[in-house]
Amino acid sequence: MTGTSLKGIEAVLAIARRGTFRAAALDLGMSTTALSHVIARLEAGLGVRLFNRTTRSVALTDAGREFVARVSPALAEIRAAMETVRSQRATPSGMLRINASVQAGRAVAPVVLAFLRRYPDMQVDLVTEGRLVDIVAEGFDLGIRPADLVPRDMIALPLGQPQRHAVVAAPKWLAVHPAPLSPADLDPAHCLRVRLPNGALLRWPLEKDGEPAPFEAVGRLTVDEAAIARAAVLDGAGIGLFHEADVADDIAAGRMIRLLEDWTPARPGFSLYYPGRRNPSAGFVAFLAMVRKETRSGLAG
Repeated sequence: MTGTSLKGIEAVLAIARRGTFRAAALDLGMSTTALSHVIARLEAGLGVRLFNRTTRSVALTDAGREFVARVSPALAEIRAAMETVRSQRATPSGMLRINASVQAGRAVAPVVLAFLRRYPDMQVDLVTEGRLVDIVAEGFDLGIRPADLVPRDMIALPLGQPQRHAVVAAPKWLAVHPAPLSPADLDPAHCLRVRLPNGALLRWPLEKDGEPAPFEAVGRLTVDEAAIARAAVLDGAGIGLFHEADVADDIAAGRMIRLLEDWTPARPGFSLYYPGRRNPSAGFVAFLAMVRKETRSGLAG
């Protein structure tokens, strides 16, 4: 396999993973034009088109989907072989790829930075996204998600502290609406809806004394991004449900008022997870050791 063909395979997988040439080029550290040339060369060599491209979108062809399905496991094996060889070095080196939700990425960031300071020959590619991905198929070494979302066939390591949700509203909204004292007092039409990465609408996971009281918001605004939801609540658009860490500063500053606090108990925190490895790289082993140490000391999350 030539260097050019390997680069082409990496390029195809990056585009398939990210959905656009621009995002894939950023991941690969190259220009969009250079990426297009790599794909064109690979397609010319294969004699088939792997992507259908327009000015607005890019999608895998049938041949492209077959290609990605077949080369992903093979490339994972190549990466593992390269990391196995690198692991023979006394000092960890190479690339560690981590996929996490935005909140989980924030939780692990201090550990990542400490890891990079300690091991100057290591690189970390931390990708944050809402959707839950197959970390093996998409070429990641590690994933980080809430403990209850970790696939059962993965090895999991607790990361950080338990997480909580927060139900909040802006003072100006509460100036003209009564504060709810229980979920029964919530007006569904005044509550922002949250769309999950899989397209489903979130049912607010309210609970008290072990008794779940899931709530379905039907407000006029539906969002899938916490920053937009935060701006809407601050603007007085209604009541929102957030990860506590995302609005802790707003609550402390009085920009938001917390509601139904006794209906949002702590839930299991994030877990770092990975598939079983026969020959883990030195960098992989060093990162896991650091996560365990930081978690025990309470510094992670």
